[in-house]
Amino acid sequence: MLKREYVRELFENLKTDSSKFFDKVSENVHWTVMGTHPLAGEYFSKETFINSTFRRLSKILKEGALLEVKNIFLDEKHAIVEMKSISTANNGKPFTNTYCWIVKFDSKIITEVTAYVDSAIVQQVVDENE
Repeated sequence: MLKREYVRELFENLKTDSSKFFDKVSENVHWTVMGTHPLAGEYFSKETFINSTFRRLSKILKEGALLEVKNIFLDEKHAIVEMKSISTANNGKPFTNTYCWIVKFDSKIITEVTAYVDSAIVQQVVDENE
């Protein structure tokens, strides 16, 4: 059974050290980023997802993609995690995006994610900083 403390501790790493978060993501994760922006798409590996999203954002956000947990909802194998960005773009503007990730776990490993973000804000930060 999935424990709230485990999920919170895992996701808190996205605020400080995302590598600790990604250590618990399957190499063959199925990650869908919803929306109509440059990071949207369907990814079938951890490496492809990280390269297409987090590494791309690390080039246009001063501190990289930093996320703060707002709410967590659980069932036996899934977590719904609401987060907000606490990052600043290279142009000095705050990157004030909100996120909702629906995450499936197999034991303590993330195997599937559907991520919802504000497409307009992602498009704006990419347009202004890439």
